[in-house]
Amino acid sequence: MKLASRQQMLRRIREIVARDTGQALSEAAGSEVERVLRQLDTEVFPSVLGQDFLSRDVTVLIADLRGFTAITAGHPPGVVIGLLNPWLIKMSEIIARHQGTIDKFMGDSIMVLFGAPVGREDDVRRALACAVEMQIAMGALNSEQMNRGMPELFMGIGINTGEVLAGLLGSDRYSEYTVIGDQVNLAARIEAFSLRGQILISESTYGRCMAFIETSSAMNIHVKGKPQPLSLREVVAIPSLGLKVPRQENRRSHRVKVARPLSYQRILGGIVLPAQHHGTICDLGYHGVLIELDEDLPNYAEIKLCFDLPLVEYQARDVYAKVVACNGRDSRFLLGVEFTSMPPEANQKIQLFVQLQVFNNRQ
Repeated sequence: MKLASRQQMLRRIREIVARDTGQALSEAAGSEVERVLRQLDTEVFPSVLGQDFLSRDVTVLIADLRGFTAITAGHPPGVVIGLLNPWLIKMSEIIARHQGTIDKFMGDSIMVLFGAPVGREDDVRRALACAVEMQIAMGALNSEQMNRGMPELFMGIGINTGEVLAGLLGSDRYSEYTVIGDQVNLAARIEAFSLRGQILISESTYGRCMAFIETSSAMNIHVKGKPQPLSLREVVAIPSLGLKVPRQENRRSHRVKVARPLSYQRILGGIVLPAQHHGTICDLGYHGVLIELDEDLPNYAEIKLCFDLPLVEYQARDVYAKVVACNGRDSRFLLGVEFTSMPPEANQKIQLFVQLQVFNNRQ
């Protein structure tokens, strides 16, 4: 790009910003835009659709709303759009601030690239800071939604870093710049394992930023298509930026011992299977339960629960959850289960039930 052409583009960008916002682009922002334009000079983009794909080192961030399918099924379209659109707008603002590139919206999920089409030295760090700020923003977003009588939203995020192929796909009628490869698929699988409010990262990502973030210890999971277990870590904080993932506080609650029957259905591929299974609730909290079953369920298995709360005269239905831990005991299995989605009334009744039990236990 010639210097004169770059200056013309910068001047045009300044005019657009001034017209749209009523304010002139600051000198600092103008300098940043010019740096990006200069960097584009060094980028080589494919000249032919579907050809000349470039190998790039990219950090892929995928964010997905937990249990949104249940919300979609239980609310009219206007409510669903009223929940989804503010979330997309807020997340897009945070992504833009961290200079990520939104690859695509996929219903209730977002795929973001750091390192394509423009690569920077701090791509991994910006991706992590972006993810933490996205989770922090969920608190304020939920407060606004709940004031409007809307259900809470919870988000899981998966991040992976590796070599991908980047370029234009499509035809003359429609094309898009995107990335493909095993590392993209791996990011999607990591996201699928994340619980609400959680940020999970691969060892590849962790290895490039271990001094920048605070994480949990490594955990091994088995994913389809991989002969060896995959090592993941949960991001807890970024100390140098004063950022902390609020998930830890969000999951704290009283837990009360109970002995209540429950029924559950397995969920495979997003489909609730018709077969009803039965077990016993051993303890209950705001955000999860410990249940005893006569069958073993793998970690991160998705289930739909139904159980009675006699103290508040309520049957909790359409409670979606994920298995997060399992311990065998004789021929029975104790499973730690975390809620992922439920109707607002069920959430209120569960909290009320727990509070009444705590009060009764202290009498």
